[in-house]
Amino acid sequence: MSTSSSIEWTEATWNPVTGCTKVSEGCRHCYAATMAKRLHAMGNPRYENGFKLTLHPDLIELPLSWKKPRRIFVNSMSDLFHNDVPLEFIQQVFSVMEKASWHTFQVLTKRSDRLLQLAPELPCPPNVWLGVSVENQKVIHRIDHLRETPAFIKFLSIEPLIGPLNDLNLEGINWVIVGGESGYGARPMEEEWVISIKEQCELQNVAFFFKQWGGVQKHRTGRLLQGRTWDEYPLIVQPADTEIARNL
Repeated sequence: MSTSSSIEWTEATWNPVTGCTKVSEGCRHCYAATMAKRLHAMGNPRYENGFKLTLHPDLIELPLSWKKPRRIFVNSMSDLFHNDVPLEFIQQVFSVMEKASWHTFQVLTKRSDRLLQLAPELPCPPNVWLGVSVENQKVIHRIDHLRETPAFIKFLSIEPLIGPLNDLNLEGINWVIVGGESGYGARPMEEEWVISIKEQCELQNVAFFFKQWGGVQKHRTGRLLQGRTWDEYPLIVQPADTEIARNL
């Protein structure tokens, strides 16, 4: 189903797909896998398969029933571009996002190669933001894949940040989210890594959002960086206007 979300950079989640498999170090302590296990134990029918990838066709048109505009994180409990999600299903999801033009949809993937492969076969209106997860230097190629897509708004989720990223090419990128890992076994994030990314965003005129420091008890570490919160978003402008501003 969908719910209002406590994720700082969105307002709601929509999960026409649940379940996933791990592809890189950012997946090591996957919050979605932990949550799916808990929901399965509680008898939630959406998670009767646990964290095994499962399609939910009856949820595809759900955003069309939401009349109030909102930012919607697509598949917070999965990856829409997982190899086991058929192209036809992905196309149906994108078709609904195109129809629900009053919403903003945030689609995030670690499978940037498949995103790039399928992008020509998908509608990509301005209200559909495409993003990739980049947790360390080993997966920096995901940014290049994203840059080649036709998305009007392209964003990076640098969470969990588990290593320095000092030479980011942010050409064509509109928004960067940074956050530390949270929960059991959380790996530490260095402040200098975060400040470096923030400064790179400033130099390249990219909106910067600091989500959290993370840790085993993330509520104790909070969201302050250099004494303040950073909640920038890409300014929504008309497709013909290439200027990207920051909205504090």
